[in-house]
Amino acid sequence: MRNALNALTDELRRLKACGVDRVAVSDDGLKALRRSAGRQPSAGVPEPAPEPAAAPSSGAPPEVVLPEGDKSVRWAALRQRVLDDPVCRSKVRPGKKVVLGVGSLDAAIMFVGEAPGGEEEVQGEPFVGPAGQLLNRMIGGMGLSRADVYIGNILNWRPDLPTGPDGVQTGNRPPTESEMAYCLPFLRAQVEIVNPRLLVALGATAAKGLLGTRSFGALSEVRGRWHDLGGRPLMVTYHPSYVLRNPTNRTKRLIWEDLLKVMERANLAVSEKQRRFFL
Repeated sequence: MRNALNALTDELRRLKACGVDRVAVSDDGLKALRRSAGRQPSAGVPEPAPEPAAAPSSGAPPEVVLPEGDKSVRWAALRQRVLDDPVCRSKVRPGKKVVLGVGSLDAAIMFVGEAPGGEEEVQGEPFVGPAGQLLNRMIGGMGLSRADVYIGNILNWRPDLPTGPDGVQTGNRPPTESEMAYCLPFLRAQVEIVNPRLLVALGATAAKGLLGTRSFGALSEVRGRWHDLGGRPLMVTYHPSYVLRNPTNRTKRLIWEDLLKVMERANLAVSEKQRRFFL
């Protein structure tokens, strides 16, 4: 039961970091929580306090030096550098994979997410689960395909949580500051190679990784407007998982309005039909 409650707590922290300020809970779910909260420790045996999940230190960020050559040569070298990185390898559970970005090395638009999830660490590719499928549809709505853009993450491994008796991790958590700091040189190298016209940060964690972990509080403070990232335009919007949790036209429209700004800034044609999506 404690593992389940810890997983629930971690997921609530993740939702808060994404800008979610309320969640829907079924009657059955409330009853289960009340039953858990109502349990008393055995007489004379104090119940130990739950230990907070803390990721081990990632160490000093690596220095990434890209070789001379065209984009494909430099990206291949970076990929091998990340796959061979001892810290990245140490953070990945047996049978799982380190994850690097994918897509067109000539993309005008680069999307940046938080970290790999369960599906991503299996396939070794970002955004391949339900949130990734939704991101593909969002990109399609812009008149592009996944192959036309570049998609990366702040973190190159799935942030760890305690596993159950079966050894399977349930749930995800946001990366720590030290984890993000370690992987940011790899992300910056991807930006250098691709040289996109603009970037899109998907969610609060990605935005804090790019803008600075103390640059804002709630996502609403920075969402929907342009920021400067080393002279490159950066748009901040919600993570696709936010839409999966709140699948209303209002939520979809909020993200779509941000993507319309991206399309205009990237000089993509915007039809009247596209302008009216989710209205």
